[in-house]
Amino acid sequence: MRVISGTYRGLHLGTLKGGNLRPTSDQMRETLFDVLGPQVVGAAFLDAYAGSGAVGIEALSRGAGEVVFIEHHRPAQQLIRKNLETLGITSGYFLIRASVEKGLERLEREGSRFDYLFLDPPYNDVREYHHVLRLLARSRLLDSKSLVIAEHSRHCLLEEAYGSLRRQRLIRHGDAQYGFYRMS
Repeated sequence: MRVISGTYRGLHLGTLKGGNLRPTSDQMRETLFDVLGPQVVGAAFLDAYAGSGAVGIEALSRGAGEVVFIEHHRPAQQLIRKNLETLGITSGYFLIRASVEKGLERLEREGSRFDYLFLDPPYNDVREYHHVLRLLARSRLLDSKSLVIAEHSRHCLLEEAYGSLRRQRLIRHGDAQYGFYRMS
């Protein structure tokens, strides 16, 4: 796994051995950031269920102003720290070790706002997708310009809307797909 573009282009990222993580593939990350384009520069980016941190690190590489990683699994959190350290990234990020729900609550209490919120729960935990998207629909972490991106299996049917959070676009690639949601 490698960083696709930007400051850290071509540099390799570590991942955990075994089935504990399903990192977003290089090709899926490239597709995601092709869609997001240059608006990532200076943006506040949330990488929830961060795993190896590859998506958030890609955002940093492409000029995001700040990236918050949320990951509850200790080995994955240690991997994110190692990947950041290996790339020499010492600022512009914050790592929260908590469930995504608890992490979102904390960020909301702190008054955080995000331009992009990337969600990548385990593919087989469909309830988690619905739960977090409903939470975000009621959240003050978003404004009308914020974009929520949910990576999920093509076999996982997400709703068109979660409260006022509405799907704007769906991109499929192999077994994976991205649902793009905005407040309406």
